[in-house]
Amino acid sequence: MENELSWQDFAKVDMRVGTIIEVNDFPEVRKPAYQLKIDFGKEIGIRKTSAQITKRYTKEDLQGKQTIAVINFPKKQIANFMSECLLLGAVNNDEVTIIQPEAKIPNGLKIS
Repeated sequence: MENELSWQDFAKVDMRVGTIIEVNDFPEVRKPAYQLKIDFGKEIGIRKTSAQITKRYTKEDLQGKQTIAVINFPKKQIANFMSECLLLGAVNNDEVTIIQPEAKIPNGLKIS
């Protein structure tokens, strides 16, 4: 396989469960997106990200939803906003469905 990962490579990706606590419009970007604040629990805290998920979700839909994000990428400047994590989702053209745990679990739990 061309892009095969080793277990050591996979172990470097820090994916965690978090709860979306704030959702705002992001008019400064070219493609419609929201600015999100996600609570990853006491140890990690609150991280910001932007996500192009406006086709499938309203701001009200996202408020309080648990999701999964990668928290150990470098920060990335997006327009006037600093993204601090990467929300995970399944992509179908320009529609993204966020990845969620099937039951409510503690924020900050590691995905492995």
